Amino acid sequence: MARYKPIHKGLKLLPVDFDQQVIPGSFEHALCHLVDHELDLTEFHARYKNDDEGAPAFDPAALIKIILLAYSRGIISSRKIEAACRENVLFIAVSGDSQPHFTTLAAFVSELGDTAAKLFAQVLLICDRQGLIGREMFAIDGVKLPANASKAKSGTRADYQRQVTKMEAAAQKMLDKHRSADIAQTDEALVQREAKQLARLQQEAQQLREWLEKHSEDRKGAKGGVRLSNRTDNESAKMATGKGVIQGYTGVAAVDEKTQIIVEAQAHGTGSEQELLLPIVKATAALRTPETVMTADAGYHSEANLKALADTSVEAYIPRQRLPKTGRALRRPGHPHRQA
Repeated sequence: MARYKPIHKGLKLLPVDFDQQVIPGSFEHALCHLVDHELDLTEFHARYKNDDEGAPAFDPAALIKIILLAYSRGIISSRKIEAACRENVLFIAVSGDSQPHFTTLAAFVSELGDTAAKLFAQVLLICDRQGLIGREMFAIDGVKLPANASKAKSGTRADYQRQVTKMEAAAQKMLDKHRSADIAQTDEALVQREAKQLARLQQEAQQLREWLEKHSEDRKGAKGGVRLSNRTDNESAKMATGKGVIQGYTGVAAVDEKTQIIVEAQAHGTGSEQELLLPIVKATAALRTPETVMTADAGYHSEANLKALADTSVEAYIPRQRLPKTGRALRRPGHPHRQA
């Protein structure tokens, strides 16, 4: 029988040169070079005030590398990213064996705010200098993403007002029952359970009252109608997907045709793609030339969108939502009354 050399699996102690793990030409090599030599991280460094006192902080450059490397591998959980920094040699090398806790990673991401958009803009400028953006065609598409919000807490101000009224009525009923129970000296355990229910009802009613005071008007839809608010995340929206109704956002991106560089990305609390076409077209104005062509699928088609594109001389191709009985499916915004 043939004999083979042994194959080692599992734990093995080896000396590791971190620099040798980041191979030139790989994504992680480009990422490290970009963060270390190209990006301006002044705004990130300005957040830290521990020059003379306080504990040492994690280098924001290392945190950015870790997070972007994780995202490129499809890892979006802070706990899983922490585990990768502890167990995966490539993550250990890229992070310089810093091993940040998952709460540090989560806080860093949640506090990025507008700084993330500025980083994105810097990366686009670098891509443009390298000739990676062709400007011949930008393709627009989107996806619906779930938010960390409860569908059950969606509604209009009138809905919330009715909920407050019901809760306060239920709380009053329990108070009356509690007083009667005190007089009759009924089961003490039952009284305690109902007291907890009463406290919970009163707390929920108070939270609703505070929310209503803070949000004095309903959210407005694109056509002037009322859009459902959400008490957990009021910028998100309830929307239908192929897997059912979710509370979330519609993410939309414009991609350059030459090397598939994302030139603009946005997230909106609406399930209507028609509302999102003009904002993303407007956001790409600085990168477009008069010859740049925009393309989008049928979800972005509307007469109002076509007219707005024609008025601003933006060349775009958007198929109708349904094929007409005669003619083709495409219409050029530059000629709103002519079939393409």
